[in-house]
Amino acid sequence: MRAMFRSLAGINYRLWFAGALVSNIGTWMQRTAQDWVVLTELTDHDAAAVGIVMALQLGPQLLLVPWSGLIADRFDKRRILIGTQAIMAGLGIGLGVLVVTGAATLPLVYAFALALGITSAIDAPARQAFVSELVSEKDLPNAVALNSASFNGARLIGPAAAGLLTVAVGAGWVFLINGLTFAATLVSLMLLRRDQLRSAPRAPRGPGQLLEGLRYVRTRPDILIIMLVVFIIGTFGLNFPIFVATMSTVEFDHGAGEYGLLSSILAIGSVAGALLAARREKPRLGVIFVAAGAFGLSCVLAAVSPSYLTFALALVLVGFTSITLLTTANATVQTTTAPAMRGRVMAIYFAIFMGGTPLGAPLVGLVANLAGPRWALGVGAASGLLAALVGVVFLARRGELPFFSRPAPRVELEPDLAGDEGVARRT
Repeated sequence: MRAMFRSLAGINYRLWFAGALVSNIGTWMQRTAQDWVVLTELTDHDAAAVGIVMALQLGPQLLLVPWSGLIADRFDKRRILIGTQAIMAGLGIGLGVLVVTGAATLPLVYAFALALGITSAIDAPARQAFVSELVSEKDLPNAVALNSASFNGARLIGPAAAGLLTVAVGAGWVFLINGLTFAATLVSLMLLRRDQLRSAPRAPRGPGQLLEGLRYVRTRPDILIIMLVVFIIGTFGLNFPIFVATMSTVEFDHGAGEYGLLSSILAIGSVAGALLAARREKPRLGVIFVAAGAFGLSCVLAAVSPSYLTFALALVLVGFTSITLLTTANATVQTTTAPAMRGRVMAIYFAIFMGGTPLGAPLVGLVANLAGPRWALGVGAASGLLAALVGVVFLARRGELPFFSRPAPRVELEPDLAGDEGVARRT
């Protein structure tokens, strides 16, 4: 147990973890309420509209990748985060006011989603790279896993709370509460002991720095294959708002409370996967590919679930396998990247992970509209199985699968006529 939570031994990481947990609860509350408002109040159960909102929030990750990563590597990450968190707080409060007053329209929600996406594009690489300044290099995989546990632990509380509040007082108040929860992160950033932060080398000023991250990643086939797997599953498999919302409302004919509960149940498996990853001292590449295949199979189970209860149970497996994959992938990329390049590489990672959403989310939403939510889950299942196959082929080409690799050459020693130690000979 102590090994699982070893990063919390440092005061700076404890402050960061506590502030992020509160803010993450608010974030999940807003995500749930936003999807519900778009699906049931601003449209007539239009899953494609939910996909467009997701695309607008996540698309800027792809477009801004050359600048967002360089900003994280060149400037003080703590100050960057203070700015981005303050802007996101303002956006949450602004959207809440529009919904409470009845002034919200679908184009306005699209505009707020885009503004949030642009801000998040700057925030994400800085936030991910900032973790390395809070803990030692040895504890970085553990800290990454605990961050994931915090984010997904908040999913246990946030969606359920959002569902209850939406029924009780309306979705607008959920957005207002989310805006206020950003204060927790801002306070934790202010209270950090700056003399105990591990200073990371800054990217130098000069030509070519924007493209340096791309050149670095191009020389790392292990990082490239991770990003390819994450792109496939992130584009077509991790469209949980569409899967959960449409299965809950269309397939099982339930309301906001049951929808929020499903999102929280999904998080049970996510938290378990993140905590299991936190126990590992070093992330392993093979775990990513195994988790991808298991994710595909768990989506199959969810797609064929005959009832709300069996679907909820399948979501636990979906959450567990997806977070095992993502946490291991994140930790592998961070711990194997040069510190001076970490911001730019993580920006590329998140651009590939989230940047595929503008392609995948509307497509999956369209499949849900035309063929039904179960077929949309089938698309997610196919993405996991395809990603696993890509990983198997990669390991086979590197000779790292026992049933694909050639036998290792046998080494014998033959006498050396000039001495007694012998000479190695391959046979």
